[in-house]
Amino acid sequence: MRLYVNLDHVATVREARKTDEPDPVRAAVLAELGGAQAITVHLREDRRHISDRDVVLLLQTVRTGVNLELAVDEEILEFALEHRPMQATLVPERREEITTEGGLDLGDEKRREKVADVLERLGSAGIKTSLFIDPEEATIRASAELGADAIELHTGEYANASSPEAREEQLQRLRRAAKLGRGLGLAVHAGHGLTYENVTPVAAIPEIEELNIGHSIVGRAVLVGMERAVREMLELVRSARPVRE
Repeated sequence: MRLYVNLDHVATVREARKTDEPDPVRAAVLAELGGAQAITVHLREDRRHISDRDVVLLLQTVRTGVNLELAVDEEILEFALEHRPMQATLVPERREEITTEGGLDLGDEKRREKVADVLERLGSAGIKTSLFIDPEEATIRASAELGADAIELHTGEYANASSPEAREEQLQRLRRAAKLGRGLGLAVHAGHGLTYENVTPVAAIPEIEELNIGHSIVGRAVLVGMERAVREMLELVRSARPVRE
């Protein structure tokens, strides 16, 4: 199980004052010292937090690897092809949203064709590809047909469940989705809304090999420091699967 740390909200704090700190690049170094196996950032079309400069410097600095989240957008795609992160994760994006609200919609044929083209171009550049999707059978099968290397299951509905029964229902949904994805030859990742309080059941799903967690770690880092915040999350993730680790 790999823990990728999303540093978008380090940049969010910086942009609140339009200054030069805190610096996501410095945060990445500390996250790696805490045990992060890669750094995730989302280069949004409106550049509301992570900037082009951040990504370029992260690619030069990070020793583990950078997972670049991006919309199906030609400008951002060209940026990714030029700078070649270790992994590119395609995500939906709307200007009015506070954060990503759900997985990619692969139900439309033209949309699927566009995603397939982007996946092919990224793959030809030697970049591993992942699709951020809801844990739905049709979408998982479409992801495999489109040629993605991996899927990242959207865990937001699990994280936001209002009762233990609802959370268990969403957890079972994630378990079924992870098993199907692995059975179709996809690497299975997961993320969104995962915290120190809810991560363990998701980390225990055997087919999931990577978690992307950002807001909760950054929030904890404000209180205890980035290294310790990452280390504490990694301990929880590893405790869920002691035999495999």
